[in-house]
Amino acid sequence: MKLGVVILAAGKGTRMKSALPKVLHPLAGRPLVGHVIAVSRALGAERVAVVYGHGG
Repeated sequence: MKLGVVILAAGKGTRMKSALPKVLHPLAGRPLVGHVIAVSRALGAERVAVVYGHGG
């Protein structure tokens, strides 16, 4: 079975009180969205699409 992943990352993240979009905040040396992409790949996703907006 083929696996594709769509990551919805278009929010402003205003509750974080930062000019940086939430998905770009670093966690353990990489942006949050980087962790999601890495897990998608580890699960065998053939295609990963990131839908982004605000400052991305």
